[in-house]
Formats: sequence, structure tokens, C-alpha cells
Amino acid sequence: MNLALTLRRIALADPQRPALFEGSRQVRDYGGLADRAARLASTFAAAGLAPGDRVALFMHNHPAYLEVLYGAWWAGLVVVPMNAKLHLREAQWILDHAQASWAFITPDVGAGLQAPGRTIDVTAAGYEELFAAPPSAVTGRAATDLAWLFYTSGTTGKPKGVMLTHRNLLTMGMAYFVDVDPIEPRDAIVYAAPMSHGAGIYAIPHVIAGARHVVPASGSFDPAEIFGLADSVGRLSLFAAPTIVKRLVDHASATGADSSGFKTIVYGGAPMYAADIERAIRIMGPRFVQIYGQGESPMVITALSRAQLADTRHPRHAQRLASVGMAQTPVEVRVADPSGRTLPLGEVGEVLVRGDTVMSGYWRDAAASAAALQDGWLFTGDMGAMDADGFLTLKDRSKDVLISGGSNIYPREVEEVLLLAPGVAEVAVVGAPDPEWGEIVVAFVVPQPGVKLDTETLDAVCLAHIARFKRPKRYEIVSSLPKNNYGKVLKTALREQLKEKTA
Repeated sequence: MNLALTLRRIALADPQRPALFEGSRQVRDYGGLADRAARLASTFAAAGLAPGDRVALFMHNHPAYLEVLYGAWWAGLVVVPMNAKLHLREAQWILDHAQASWAFITPDVGAGLQAPGRTIDVTAAGYEELFAAPPSAVTGRAATDLAWLFYTSGTTGKPKGVMLTHRNLLTMGMAYFVDVDPIEPRDAIVYAAPMSHGAGIYAIPHVIAGARHVVPASGSFDPAEIFGLADSVGRLSLFAAPTIVKRLVDHASATGADSSGFKTIVYGGAPMYAADIERAIRIMGPRFVQIYGQGESPMVITALSRAQLADTRHPRHAQRLASVGMAQTPVEVRVADPSGRTLPLGEVGEVLVRGDTVMSGYWRDAAASAAALQDGWLFTGDMGAMDADGFLTLKDRSKDVLISGGSNIYPREVEEVLLLAPGVAEVAVVGAPDPEWGEIVVAFVVPQPGVKLDTETLDAVCLAHIARFKRPKRYEIVSSLPKNNYGKVLKTALREQLKEKTA
């Protein structure tokens, strides 16, 4: 089982089918893309790279990304995607830890990266020399062989290398058709979010379907550019963090841009608050699907379908809107106490998942693997509760739960309420040490442009919706929230800010 076989299959059946675009300009058809992958695989083999060796990608979004990705798999190699916003020292640490032989870069982010074999700039003339070799056959791989070595964000220490196999990723790709969205050859996926993460992984189901792959000409996310591509390319789908969704919705609201060129917007990777998704559907229409996954079970834990999001007449629609949906088809999901015992419906505990998308472990870290994988179950570190209909509602990461005066407080619950306050754009809630209460609730609040927020109003909204002990004891009005490359709020950075203020 080799993921490259899915590309070869489409190329054999319909070689002239449009495959890869830079903006609205076609760069490759499926026959050409497969030929490039097969020639690159020959070059890897001639240079002495053997099946299972690692190849790193430290690039902004670029059409070469898919060529290298499938060329590496064609040769039986393992891809190590790296966040383009990492510092060079961080990227070098990942490359060294993964023991990668070659690295592919774009010079804006990767200049100075040192691979023990070769470091190749995909924008330089030498890149084309890699395709001079004759095409090779797809290298046979077992389902359990490593395909994708993904490093976690490392907000609590050095990042860990999540080991994902060909079976993991193929199962994820097939689940997309069942639980997220059917794909037709005339559809297109645009890589507006980093290809090193979920957006790039979603290339797999779109290759399986023989759909089109669009890399924005800018190589990054710009709402006006994405709306332009929706018009020119059509039937556009994308994976987006909630911050990207919000910027798309803001653009549509401010400009009146037509959303009909979008087919599906899959969102995940961070909390999407109920008020935000309601506004998104109101402005852009019922074209949204929520997924919940993590690097250790990529894109596949639960899904909240377009129909469920749009079913406003359902008696529990409000609760479902605040959930992350139901278990996706290939996995089992349950909520457990610290010993792994399944909790009754409605009780909050750690989310556990089991199935063929779950990683095989962490690269060169047996202790972390043993802690995360127990009796076949992945302990996600996320806290949630399951209802009688099978819908999972996330509360927070286990490390983010606050204990104030002996009571558990889930920051997301407070954040949801504060977003109801007029003039609030974004919120992040963290705990701060307190000698009396153990921890107190602190809310970092970003106002909408031109709005001046007062804490009395924010307090009144909290007191109208949640228990008094849950309301923030402090408000920090800020212009923005620190985020990583995937749009997740860095609460560790907010906690550091609080420490510096009290030091």
C-alpha cells in the first residue's frame, strides 16, 4: 500500500485531466504530475536514498510541494513537513531529529537550512535537473510503513514527531468522502492554509478523486485573492482555521463578494465559536463543515456536517452548533476519566479515540508514545463531554482547565459568552495564579475596530449567562492575540505575559 498509487491510478486513466494550478494558471495535468513524481523518485534512488529515509519540506505554499510530496512517496520515502513560520534554528532541530537526508526549501524561509545530503531550492534552476532521470515504478510499501512524520507545535517543550503510516493517511482520505464531503473531478481544493498541516494532508482525498489543486499565486492567504479564485476556478473547497474563516466572512460582509464559487469550507484546528459559525452561514451560506482531529489522528476524530449545521429546526440545534459533531466512520470516540474508564453521558473527561487513523507513535520517543497510546486508545489531552445523540462537545485542552476555589472552569465556556458582548472581536481566557483562589480567570479581549470596551459591560454579559464564580476577575483589552501558523491562539504566550506583569 503506497499513497503514490492513487496518483498513478488517475494518471493512467485520464492523463490529460487538469491537476495542478498556480493561481488560475494550469501548471500540470495528472499525467505530467505523475511523470514528475516518477522521475524525482528515480533521482532519489540514484542518490542512494532508500525506502524509509526522510525528506524534509521547509517551504511556503508552492506548486512544487505536491511534486516533492508524491515523488517522495513514489520512492518509498517519508515526508517531514515543517511549519514555514518556524525559526531556522527550530527547523534545523526538526530536520536533525528526524534524521532527514534531503531538504526542499523556498529561499524566503529555508535559506541556511543544512541537510546532510542535499538542500534544494525549488525556485532555483537546479530544481529542474532533478527530473532528468527516467521515470521509475512505484516502490512497494506496507500499510504500516511510515509516510508522514509531522512535528507537533511544541508549545510545552520540544516538538514531538507524530508517525503516520500509509494506512493512517489513506484511511483519512477515504473518510473525507464519507464524513466530510463528496469530491468530483471538476472540484478544486485551494491551499490557503499551510500545506505542512491539514490543508496539505487534504491533497490526498482530492488526488484520489482526480480533482484540481490550486496554490494561490501569492503562496499565502489573502481573502480577496481566494474570492477571486472562487470566481475564476470555481467549485472551490479549502481547509481553514477559524481565523481564516472569519477573515473570509469579514471580506464577504464588507465587500458584498459573491460566495457562490465556493463549494465547501472545512474548518477546524481551533475552537469555532457558535456566534462566529452562525454569522458565517448567514453571510456565505450553508457551505461549512467542521472537523475535529489532531496531528496524532489527522483530520479524523469527529465531524459536524453541513446538514447538521444548517438544521436550525432541530430541538438541540444550539447544542449541536457548539459541538464538534459525531465520531467519523473509521474511529471510535469516548470520554474517560484519568484511569481510562468511560464516563456517563454529559460528564466531562478526556477524549479518547481508536481506529486506523491513529498514529503508530512518536518518533524516537518511547515514553511519550506509551503515555499517549494505551490499550489501543489515543489519549488526546482534550477535555469534552458526549451527549445521548453521540455529539461531542469540547471544553478545553486538559492543561487549559482552570481550578478556582476548588471548581473546574473551562475557558471555552467563558469565551463563548464574552463573544456575545457587543464590540468584541476575539477572546482568549487563561488562568493566573492567585494566593486565595489558586487560580483566577483572566480574559484577553480584542475589540472590533473603532470600539472601546468597558469591563462593566463585559461583566454584565457574563453574569447574565454563566455562574458568578466563572466570570473573569481581570480583563486585558488587547489589539490582537498571539497565534501560531495554523491560527491557534498561543495561550502559553498569554500566560507568560501575565507572569511578566506580576514579576
